[in-house]
Amino acid sequence: MDPSVLIGLLILGVVAGIIGSLFGVGGGIIFIPVLTIVYKLPAVEAAAISLIGILSLSAGAASYYTEHKVANVRLGLYLEIGTTIGAIVGAFVAGLIDQWIIFTIFAVFVIANGIRMLFSHGKDCGSTEGEHEFYAKDMKTGETIGYDLKHKTAGSAICFIAGAYSSVTGVGGGVIKVPVMNNFMGVPLKAATATSSFMIGLTAFCGAMVYFINGQVDLEFAACVAIGSYAGMLVGTRISRYFDTTALKRYFAFVLFASAVSMLLKAGGVL
Repeated sequence: MDPSVLIGLLILGVVAGIIGSLFGVGGGIIFIPVLTIVYKLPAVEAAAISLIGILSLSAGAASYYTEHKVANVRLGLYLEIGTTIGAIVGAFVAGLIDQWIIFTIFAVFVIANGIRMLFSHGKDCGSTEGEHEFYAKDMKTGETIGYDLKHKTAGSAICFIAGAYSSVTGVGGGVIKVPVMNNFMGVPLKAATATSSFMIGLTAFCGAMVYFINGQVDLEFAACVAIGSYAGMLVGTRISRYFDTTALKRYFAFVLFASAVSMLLKAGGVL
């Protein structure tokens, strides 16, 4: 492999790892455009490599957020039942779907949730008072936030769709899971992003294995991206403690908008 390509892929992995671990979105919104536009990879190969990068950063992020009692492992495993099935189904039917329809629908969904987060004025789920079903630690303030889950069945069903979308696009599904957990299920944003970081690894593994079995993974590209992603994760998880909820909501809204633009470009055939 050319040294410039090697360095470029490592840098790509680092940037995606920071963004992915910080916002729980996996980094696919960075991987896919760069791999398809800059490196001229086919969409299927780019999706497969992206999933491996997501798997790498998730492995470390999940451990860090679980150790610091931010991620909700119980909720993540529950939602992963639907997500994993969706990921497997999505990987098998990726070539059979008219993808511009999928991209357009999800772009609208992501934009709507981005607007809601942008204008939420810092309000978040959970409370420091009373008894609650679950608790999460805010690493910035040191407070323990309690919260109760809403719409569990519907949330699991939506995560099935997120899993299928993840395999079809290689974008990890976090852009769907985090807004669903925060806006729909009542999970504080930091706990939602941490839980998503835990979940996306399981989802990515299922989709990546299908691509690997089908011989659609460029192992050299995947190795470089995976190493960079893990390094970026080390940075992203450590700086996450310095963001308060208001700032995180605002920045996450822009991540959603960027993801939506990427989807619309895909729908239009640009990517």
